[in-house]
Amino acid sequence: MATFAIYLGAALAEIAGCFAFWAWLKLGKPVWWLLPGLVLLAAFAWQLALIDSPAAGRAFAAYGGIYILASLAWMALVEKIPPDRYDLAGSALCLAGAAVIIATPR
Repeated sequence: MATFAIYLGAALAEIAGCFAFWAWLKLGKPVWWLLPGLVLLAAFAWQLALIDSPAAGRAFAAYGGIYILASLAWMALVEKIPPDRYDLAGSALCLAGAAVIIATPR
């Protein structure tokens, strides 16, 4: 459960940080939006480094499934664009892959 919470926090920080850059570049938000974006991206990296894994690549790969799900939730909640069935199907496949990576005994 702690691993999922860390991944979820990392995903929210990464998405919000990247969105700050997106909003500045594509939506005409003021340049100061980059400052919280940078802080959030640093928080993302810090949180991902907290994952208990002997291999960074494995921790990052498993995070990918959580990131995709969180990105679709961001799209629905913040951008007000509901995911379609292909978004949901793709996310389910990615989450299944992440579960295999995280839950497999080694």
